[in-house]
Amino acid sequence: MFTGIIQSVGRVRAIEPVGGDVRLVVDTAELDLSDVRLGDSIAVDGVCLTAVALDGASFAADVSRETLNCTTLGAWAAGRRVNLEKALRLADRLGGHLVSGHVDGVGEVVSVLPEARSLRWVFAVPAALARYIAAKGSIAVNGVSLTVNEVDGRRFGVNLIPHTLEKTGFGDCAVGSAVNIEVDLMARYAERLSSEKAAEA
Repeated sequence: MFTGIIQSVGRVRAIEPVGGDVRLVVDTAELDLSDVRLGDSIAVDGVCLTAVALDGASFAADVSRETLNCTTLGAWAAGRRVNLEKALRLADRLGGHLVSGHVDGVGEVVSVLPEARSLRWVFAVPAALARYIAAKGSIAVNGVSLTVNEVDGRRFGVNLIPHTLEKTGFGDCAVGSAVNIEVDLMARYAERLSSEKAAEA
């Protein structure tokens, strides 16, 4: 589990084809890996990956075909900047919201407009995900915990304050960019419960 509070922005060093899928190598910049062990989880642009090699300043993770097909990772190239977050510990502050790192789908940046000192971003998501997004609810975009301002069909808007823009990779995104979307876990559980109650009625 993660919180959606980005700890560092790293950079993809290499994407190496291995046996039909790939091995991703990420330089971690300021992210402290001293407490990370082989097998631990690290969220990379919102994708939960397992560290299979560590050298203190980088880590490697094997990426399955499923992950390549369901996230933006299949289009990544060496040099890309990526949001990084180590897995949540039980004693950590939950500053964002509970994020699993299991990406639900790929969205797209529709517009970016200035609004006072922040930027108003609008994203479009696949129709199957739109029903899980609610105004003032939480959502993870490229692993960043954000509050939804408004929802209009398949589109939703958020405000990114200067701190978020500085501490994440959003500065590399533009209109048309693909982004990883993870909806709030609570929305999925609520739908499951309501559908079971409807089936019992």
